Amino acid sequence: MDTSTRHTIDPACRDWHAHGDRLRQAGPLVAVEVEGVRAWAAARFATLQAVLAHPDLSRDIRHWDPQARAGLCPRTSVAKLVLDTSVLNAEGQAHRRLRGPLVKAFSARRIGRLRPSIEAITAGLIDRLARRPPGPVDVRREFAYPLPSEVISQLMGIPPELRPRLHELNRVLARVGAGPQDTGAARTALRRMLAEVIALRHREPGDDLISALMAIHVDDGVAFTAIELADTVELLFIAGHVTTVSLITNAVRALLAAPEQLALVTSGTLPWSAVVEEALRWDSPLAHFPMRYAVRDVEIDGVTVRRGEAVLASFAAAGRDPEHYGERAGHFVLSGSAPGHLSFGHGPHFCLGATLGRLEAEVALSALFTAFPQLAAAVPPGEVQPVGSIVGNSARTFPVLLGPRAR
Repeated sequence: MDTSTRHTIDPACRDWHAHGDRLRQAGPLVAVEVEGVRAWAAARFATLQAVLAHPDLSRDIRHWDPQARAGLCPRTSVAKLVLDTSVLNAEGQAHRRLRGPLVKAFSARRIGRLRPSIEAITAGLIDRLARRPPGPVDVRREFAYPLPSEVISQLMGIPPELRPRLHELNRVLARVGAGPQDTGAARTALRRMLAEVIALRHREPGDDLISALMAIHVDDGVAFTAIELADTVELLFIAGHVTTVSLITNAVRALLAAPEQLALVTSGTLPWSAVVEEALRWDSPLAHFPMRYAVRDVEIDGVTVRRGEAVLASFAAAGRDPEHYGERAGHFVLSGSAPGHLSFGHGPHFCLGATLGRLEAEVALSALFTAFPQLAAAVPPGEVQPVGSIVGNSARTFPVLLGPRAR
């Protein structure tokens, strides 16, 4: 790996899109250092697509050269993801065994049945927003966050009395500037509470996702270990809402900055699904996602990745690749035929929650802009603070002025 032109990926980066421009210009695969470890970054659309589906690139950490990962700090975002033992990093038969029950649980038919519940939760949040006194409202914290958080909690069968504490622990884990002691204690407490939920569902199974996973485990011989079940439940709880929070936030920001595009959906000319797909492309909720490891030496777009080297997926950069999207690459432009994107992944690890995230975002955006037609940003774009993570691409907060509620 050529170290002379290595790019540093800084969690404190204020503009992932400018950074993505530099990565794409540097080549199809670019040598980077991220949170103490070295890797290749795939920032161009075609290269990223090839990486995500390449049979010689594995998410199984056992293929990562031990010397190459020597700088891995256990408290970093990279470590939390690459050390996960759930379906996230499983491959081959293990991946099929762990993913199969989840595919059933997140089927389009089952998710479609959630629409009335999602609409009811959204309506309650709109009512709560309407009762707030005049002044700026953080749309991320007060609307984009509680909707998918409540939906995944209901879907998983988490008792209502435990949800506030679980969500507060998750906020600590995601909080910018939280120290290792804070995040370590929060993660331990989160896992302990989720273990209580699993134990409860063992005693009192219900019509929920955790109960369904345990029933499949018992009846079909899927053979989840206790650790795999715990890791899967934690993954579903966290991943089941964090990306959607950023998706909704990013879409609201994009629409408020492009009133002519907003008019296309509020007038009924285009559906809200067009907004969701363009927001996923133009402002992907994911900046970078680690890692894939070369099982053997492999050449991708003229670059040789040696056995044991890691590859980082740079989603936000790929979403604005002019080689793939042409002149529209850097612009938020709605159309009747979405140009496609990789924000939910590609290949065997395509996001299980894609259908749910899309549905939640469509319902949320439609309800918000219908209820508050004079919605406006409360701060200039340059004052919006990023989340401060190598993984997330969104605003830490996004204050808006709601205006009067439509009658």
